[in-house]
Amino acid sequence: MANRTVFFVSDGTGITAETFGNAILAQFEIQPLHIRLPFIDTTEKAWQVVERINQTAEKEGSKPIVFTTLAKDELLEILSSNSQAVLLDMFSTFVKPLEIEFGIKSNHRIGRFSDISKSKAYHDRIEAINFSLAHDDGQKNSDLENSDVILVGVSRSGKTPTSLYLAMQYGLKASNYPLIPEDFDRQQLPTALIPHIKKIFGLSITAERLSEIRHERRPQSKYASLNNCQQEVAAAESMMKLYGIRWLSTTTKSIEEIATTIIQEIQPERLTY
Repeated sequence: MANRTVFFVSDGTGITAETFGNAILAQFEIQPLHIRLPFIDTTEKAWQVVERINQTAEKEGSKPIVFTTLAKDELLEILSSNSQAVLLDMFSTFVKPLEIEFGIKSNHRIGRFSDISKSKAYHDRIEAINFSLAHDDGQKNSDLENSDVILVGVSRSGKTPTSLYLAMQYGLKASNYPLIPEDFDRQQLPTALIPHIKKIFGLSITAERLSEIRHERRPQSKYASLNNCQQEVAAAESMMKLYGIRWLSTTTKSIEEIATTIIQEIQPERLTY
């Protein structure tokens, strides 16, 4: 299946088509070539896509798979009538049945971000990203009460990427704090965090995996040694249990799985989609 090509065609960014398509493709043990074709918003561009799809079909000897979120019927018609492909259109599959059920026409908006300058949700998301960047790695603690969630864990346990994912995907203001040897010596959370226990979620990781990650950053250092990692992980998990902090191990989990678990556990009042 290595010679199969999958196209993601959209008149917007193509993110929705690619996300949907990848979720479907994940059900199959294949590794096709992925090609995203965004901003296909004119008939000329649509015909160029048809030409590229058909050239691929001829070269590979099989039909390419095309996931599309084209909102304009005329552009979709060009693709569906002229391309040698298996075409999977999200609008006809999902939007049209809902139009029938709701008894109204959808707005067929071109792309999720077409009117973004007017979107409060978008501006909230940008504010959340800026907040999370400012509160990364314990850089700022003056307004932690505005955090939707506060992540804690040893250095390199996945706090920063999870914080940014929560901000970008859900518009959540996420702060994160590293638990360091000084905290373990005192057997106490950083003082600034204690008033916000209900918002805190802990991330842990196996010492072996942590050591591997740290060796990439600081090879042959005490910081990365397996013995030191074992001590830090054990101390961090003990502290989380002491304070009743909910936590999970990030060792075998994706960012999406980690974020979903955090949202289910913390249940923040404000979510942006």
